[in-house]
Amino acid sequence: MECEDTKKMQEMKTDLNLLLECLKHQMDNPFSQKDALVTILSICQQNSEASVYFREVGGLMFVKNLAKSSEYSMVKEAALYTLGAVAEQNVYCQQTLCTSELFEDLIWFLSNNDSNINLKRMSVYVILVLVSNNRTGQTLVRETGCIKVLSQLFRTVLSKYELNLSDENVFQSYQLWSSVCSTLCVCVNNPQNDDNQTICSSLFLHANEWLINCMKPEIIRPICSFIGLTLSNNTHVQKYFISVGGLDVLSQVLVKLESDSHKTLVSAKLAVVVTKTVDACIADNPTFGVVLSKYHIVSKLLALLLHESLDAGEKFSIILTLGHCTEACEENQYDLFKNNGLPLMIQALTESQNEELNRAATFVLHNCKKTTEKLSLSLGEYSFDENEAEQLKDMNVKEKNLEEYWKKAKEILRRIKQLEREKDEGHIQTERYKDSVSSMKISFQKHLHAHNIGRGAEAEDEDKSQSSQPQNYKSHGVTSKACSNDDQMKTLLESANPVNACYRESGKNKTLCRANSSCNQNLREETTFEKDNFASQSSDHVFKHPTPIVKNRKQQLAVTDPFTLCSDIINKEVISFLANDSCSTMLKYRCSGCIAVGKSLNSRNFSKLLHSCPYQCDRHKVIVEAEDRYKSELRKSLICNKKILLTPRRRRQPSNQSTTPGGIKKRRIRKNFTEEEVNYLFSGVKKMGNHWNSILWSFPFQQGRRAVDLAHKYRKLTKRQKCATP
Repeated sequence: MECEDTKKMQEMKTDLNLLLECLKHQMDNPFSQKDALVTILSICQQNSEASVYFREVGGLMFVKNLAKSSEYSMVKEAALYTLGAVAEQNVYCQQTLCTSELFEDLIWFLSNNDSNINLKRMSVYVILVLVSNNRTGQTLVRETGCIKVLSQLFRTVLSKYELNLSDENVFQSYQLWSSVCSTLCVCVNNPQNDDNQTICSSLFLHANEWLINCMKPEIIRPICSFIGLTLSNNTHVQKYFISVGGLDVLSQVLVKLESDSHKTLVSAKLAVVVTKTVDACIADNPTFGVVLSKYHIVSKLLALLLHESLDAGEKFSIILTLGHCTEACEENQYDLFKNNGLPLMIQALTESQNEELNRAATFVLHNCKKTTEKLSLSLGEYSFDENEAEQLKDMNVKEKNLEEYWKKAKEILRRIKQLEREKDEGHIQTERYKDSVSSMKISFQKHLHAHNIGRGAEAEDEDKSQSSQPQNYKSHGVTSKACSNDDQMKTLLESANPVNACYRESGKNKTLCRANSSCNQNLREETTFEKDNFASQSSDHVFKHPTPIVKNRKQQLAVTDPFTLCSDIINKEVISFLANDSCSTMLKYRCSGCIAVGKSLNSRNFSKLLHSCPYQCDRHKVIVEAEDRYKSELRKSLICNKKILLTPRRRRQPSNQSTTPGGIKKRRIRKNFTEEEVNYLFSGVKKMGNHWNSILWSFPFQQGRRAVDLAHKYRKLTKRQKCATP
């Protein structure tokens, strides 16, 4: 294999030497020279070492001189394209060609009137390759004056705003203009170059004219990219762009595209491109958002956000632009309120799993929080129509209520997380946990009680009539006189459940949430039990455990959700009151299957939970008996046919190595490395080093190859090379 690689490398060097000699001795035959240049480029693209060797033997400099001295245009074009492609593939070739001499030659090609469009395109391509990711190239393109020549081409290549790309000449001119835009973008960005950005800012007026007169995707995309990169992170250039009316032009284009976005998908995508450019303009200067308020850009962005064809990245760009628009401009914040923007932000925050999008939505909500507080105090300071003022007043009331909900929800969420954290650490006591859960329930009920005032009078009458009835309990029983019949008790049961109350319809909420607090007060007064073997518990608990402690009870499954626990306790308490209404009987013990509800339950541990409960309800008792009968039948059948198992077999891990019936592992089929695989291996090591997994995924090796196979093969090959060298 080593001999084959050496032979192949030697053949490659021989081919390049012969092609280079062909270039030197075929000066009068442009077609032969062009074919030789194309072949050289093909060899260099197939083998990365070929570019290095071609540079070492002086072929790169010869092709550069050939592009300058040849009399034939086709040879110049082929030579320039070869230089650009080789420099793009190999950074050392890029550094070798990055000289002021070559930039001056390229300027001459671009400035010469005799140069055709293809030659100019190849010259622009070489400039783009030399400047890309190269600060030295950015400096040379400015110092040699090449960037000024590119700016002139940006102004003059396309002379008519009516762009007819079906015409061949117009299409070639557009291709040259598009290449010039891409090259200018590379000159100012990656890495960012402030000096080049200042020079390119002189093209803003011309770019504005094109945006106004020709709203086609072929024009909008390159110009927006050029403007966005020229503005990026440069406040001086951003101020200049706004002073020449650039932001107004972008706003007008965005309004037009948004109105057309409902008809065509292309307009929606273009509107997102313009939105990104607007955001680049105001990101470092939020006060410039006042310019956007004249065109109601916020409402347009909210309408664009509802477009179904946009992906998460595009929606993130829109929401981020909304954040910068509303950061320091109250007019834009009011537009966000009036156009139902706040619910959209909350919806995006709750539904999306994209972390960046969530941060952008949070940014918008944070900006609107201050205006919400000022809205009630400063409505008169702004000149709104009467209808708008009334809408803002209604909105102010809603936002105040929403703000109260937010505060209460955040407080409850914080306390729940604190309880869960303390419970996980094992440093919390049972009584403290019950007190905290009860206090959370009471605070949440009071908040709902304060918010729902639509039918307060009726609910208060019902509460008074219910709470005024006397309640009497005896030592071994409970008699409830709070509700007259079962229907009333079920109503109170639904009202007393804080979980059900949160998700009930708004119409029922207004009645049941009022009854909630009175029912809690009644139950707090009613639940007193006198036991001989127990001391009186703390009076701060809302609900007491109604059953005595059962000794030797098996371990029960822990419930992790405090709201679910509170809900089940309330339900069982009231049901026990209802069941013992007529006479004094022993209190019912709870069924573990009815109480224990949590995410950790499954088909296995739920059965154990039911069997461990000594006091089962009728429903779960039937389930347990049916399961026992089924298992007994399976055990009987197992005696007859031992192939049946009560538990599923464990899944075996998939293995690439097959086994014989005797359990002996079979060896993998040996596959020799082909020449192509060896080339892939050497190329991967040269580019990525000894990262065998990356090499295995980057090249099309045979099926069954593993990273360890590549490592062993490379070690053997290098060992042979060391042994072969004297």
